[in-house]
Amino acid sequence: MTIEYTGKGDPARSLALLWRTSERVSRKGKPDLSVTRIVWAAIEVADSEGLPALSMRRVAEKLGVGTMSLYTYVPGKPELLDVMLDTVYGETERPEDPPGGWRERLAQIARENWRLYLRHPWLLQVATSRPVLGPNLTAKYDYELRAMDGIGLTDVEMDAVLTLVTGFVHGTARGAVEAAQAESRTGLTDEEWWAAHAPFLARIADPARFPVAARVGQATGEAHGSAYSPEHAFEFGLERVLDGIEALITHRTG
Repeated sequence: MTIEYTGKGDPARSLALLWRTSERVSRKGKPDLSVTRIVWAAIEVADSEGLPALSMRRVAEKLGVGTMSLYTYVPGKPELLDVMLDTVYGETERPEDPPGGWRERLAQIARENWRLYLRHPWLLQVATSRPVLGPNLTAKYDYELRAMDGIGLTDVEMDAVLTLVTGFVHGTARGAVEAAQAESRTGLTDEEWWAAHAPFLARIADPARFPVAARVGQATGEAHGSAYSPEHAFEFGLERVLDGIEALITHRTG
């Protein structure tokens, strides 16, 4: 899998784009281009064709303009990718007064991030250890931290808890996306795959030799209708992550 990295572009140009401090105006006689229109065209390309298909040329084709026209607004692909990320980060819902306490607030944040990955699977191919320092990421980070503010954790622990939750979501979302893409990539539905492998599975999955695996595998298959349920993995894992955070808070405040 190809991984792209944020923060590869020129810092001054990236920040100017992210915060729109130097928006260009379309030249007379040219299509109505703007940074925002270019970014959304790039997001549509990544959503429908995958991140490897993203290029300045492909975005220009989508907009029906010459490739060089884009460089009036965006210095290059690295800066474009940074703005794409910050733009989709603005999609997460951030209710001002969500019901419940910290646990419900963190669950809401986790589910918003989960939905974001499913809408834009290419996000899973972007390494963000060097964060995009844009307005939407900043607002998102501030909102998510406020879910834990005042519950007895230190500032460093608040950041670590958020990293734990979002890291869990990232991992389970990857499994969900891979499961969703399996049919289109292999040409087989889950049912067709199992039907093709069932005769061999019956021979190798000997309950006498592998009693626990046979029992658990059968129970899981009956419960989910397949060997793996992304939704169950997400919801079950999220509750266990929150249980661990609750134990930390109890230890801090008890």
